[in-house]
Amino acid sequence: MAIKDLIPWNNRGREVGIHRGTDVNPFVALHREMNRMFDDVFRGFDLAPFGPTPASNGFGWPQIDIDETDKEVRITAELPGLDEKDVSLEMSNGVLSICGEKKSESEDKARRLSERYYGRFERRIPLEDVDEDKTSATFKNGVLTITAPKSAEAKANVRRIAINRSG
Repeated sequence: MAIKDLIPWNNRGREVGIHRGTDVNPFVALHREMNRMFDDVFRGFDLAPFGPTPASNGFGWPQIDIDETDKEVRITAELPGLDEKDVSLEMSNGVLSICGEKKSESEDKARRLSERYYGRFERRIPLEDVDEDKTSATFKNGVLTITAPKSAEAKANVRRIAINRSG
């Protein structure tokens, strides 16, 4: 393989590996065209192909953070535009469920415009070795914070693991 085959373009602006003389590699051309088509489709939805971007509230909404200490597990969920009454929490068999729905409607009769939005979400988070009866939650400024203290069994089951030096 020549070094020029490793460079994606040459001085004439043609792609090396696709054009070899007058022959065109049909599989590479098809691959490039399919990638371009998928990029164009997902660009219209303001999403990256096959997953959300940090700026989008696409898959996996709401965004959550889970922090764990020796004493408790703290879950924080960002729920902008929702009120406390729009969210429900359930804890069953070691699984925390955060459910909610958002409804929005706006109307501008001067411009003959009416928009409605409805969205429902549910996130399930497995929580092992927490005291379900002492779990509490607060909701302030669109941020839901759930605090689940660890059970006595969880604190007793912590074991240190020795790290052996390899080599």
